[in-house]
Amino acid sequence: MQAMVRFGLGARPGEPPPSDPRGWLAGQIRAPDPTMLDPAPTTANGLSILRSDRDAKVTAAERRTRPLFRAEAAALLENALTTPAPFRERLVWFWANHFTVSVRRPACAAVTGAFVAEAIRPHVTGRFADMLLAVMRHPAMLLYLDNVASVGPDSPAGQRGRRGLNENLARECLELHTVSPAAGYTQADVTSFARILTGWSIDLKDDPPGFVFRVGAHEPGDKALLGQSFPPGQQGGEMALAFLAAHPATHRHLAEKLVRHFVADDPAPDEVRAVEAVLRDTGGDLGAASLALIDLPRAWQPGGKLRTPQEFVLAALRGLDLPADRRPALLGAVGGLGQPVFAAPAPNGWPDRAADWAAPEAMIRRIDWTYALAGRAAGVDPMQAAEAALGPLLRAETLDAVRHAGSRREALTLLFASPEFQRR
Repeated sequence: MQAMVRFGLGARPGEPPPSDPRGWLAGQIRAPDPTMLDPAPTTANGLSILRSDRDAKVTAAERRTRPLFRAEAAALLENALTTPAPFRERLVWFWANHFTVSVRRPACAAVTGAFVAEAIRPHVTGRFADMLLAVMRHPAMLLYLDNVASVGPDSPAGQRGRRGLNENLARECLELHTVSPAAGYTQADVTSFARILTGWSIDLKDDPPGFVFRVGAHEPGDKALLGQSFPPGQQGGEMALAFLAAHPATHRHLAEKLVRHFVADDPAPDEVRAVEAVLRDTGGDLGAASLALIDLPRAWQPGGKLRTPQEFVLAALRGLDLPADRRPALLGAVGGLGQPVFAAPAPNGWPDRAADWAAPEAMIRRIDWTYALAGRAAGVDPMQAAEAALGPLLRAETLDAVRHAGSRREALTLLFASPEFQRR
């Protein structure tokens, strides 16, 4: 049961805990991704709709990109309710948060679903260098962090006075996505990296629209980053990203984030070193790093992490397995509890510590939502639901409270509001 709760998305009725928990998790890493979204989000479709909206000069209320995003985000959540590979799906959401793209930048709504499908999902058990390159080339990231507007000062476009250098993508790539400030980079490194990435843009007029390297906006000449020199052109950017992906500080940063997300709010140094060593020795193999997580002893101690609102909603709905017409709207549920899908307020994404989610008001909202959900679960036996959702993780105190509740609805509310269900 611990494998389904800690590394998965919660147990479902009629789904017995795996007899070989580690083998069950490892199998999800080694097997192909079973996700089949219909229709599959694509960058070409999203950018075409964005182009159409801009050409028609529609109002915010008339944008077709927003309903496109909502449909794609809802499909992702629906997939999470039934996926046979919940550990792999958790990894998709983890890396999508690591490389945050937020629809608080309206243009990103057109391509956020495609960003997850094209830049994140194919690489969660592959090489970090491949994921990093896919992310940095993807129109969603280029739009979100303004690289489409970045122009080298000495480039032909820069000499004509069109716009200037934008450092957002370079700064966040160094600070959040790769080496972190622990690498000791300077503001000069940020500026130089931004020059390396000039010209990485999108072409809405192309057919199909997508990534383009604009030679006329690219800063000429060799450029330095963290003591290394990189040539001009798109190749220089790709070389710089490969260098950052393989940097020891990147391996350490990624290892710490993985352990914090899956094991404990405060990762132990030896746990971080174990995952870091795997990343170093395998050249950034994320599948191998994921397997290293399940070998950490603390990963098998119950209750180490508070579920985020999204994890909580999905676990509760998986635990009840209600028909679609009796379920609450998924997007509204996670948004109402404070974690709207792909709408993090800043590029550092959603937080990963209990203190950021456990404020009294936030926990009261969870209980209120749970009570409303329990009202939809007519016919569900609370004792059976408790056994299916938590099994041996269920405390005697919770079991007793559920058994002696005044009503079926109160019993289910007590179950999903219990400390052991709130945590994974």
